[in-house]
Amino acid sequence: MDVGGGASRLVDCLLDSGYTDVTVVDVSEPALERAKRRLGDRAARVKWLAADVRELRLPGKVDVWHDRAVFHFLTEEADRAAYLDSMRAALRVGGYVVMATFALTGPEQCSGLIVSRYDAEMLRDLFGPDFQLVHSLERDHITPGGGAQRFTYALLRRAR
Repeated sequence: MDVGGGASRLVDCLLDSGYTDVTVVDVSEPALERAKRRLGDRAARVKWLAADVRELRLPGKVDVWHDRAVFHFLTEEADRAAYLDSMRAALRVGGYVVMATFALTGPEQCSGLIVSRYDAEMLRDLFGPDFQLVHSLERDHITPGGGAQRFTYALLRRAR
């Protein structure tokens, strides 16, 4: 599942790689529609959900929860808690979270919004004892405008 996938091209790459059970979630229906148009007939092979991830409840479980740049926009504790509840409800035991958020040295704002910043240990602590930090790294993301934004990338496994 690609959380905040909107018009991202990750879904294209997953389909090209042979994945068959792909879900894209985004609060923006227009972003999902752009992705569907881009994929053409292949869009029918994807589950598209226009939803607020903090309120998301799926009928089944997913193996991978991918989030590139949604979580850091949740600056209120209640919003983060709701997000984590949705993620725990959706992710099977043994499944993985691939998380990308602004690093501690990343920007304090994005698109005019205040963001939260994390390192891998902070993410592990927020996710709680049911999750193991498998791998992490920090990298600069180059924006379409050519600027650099420092990101923390973390791979966590749900142990129980």
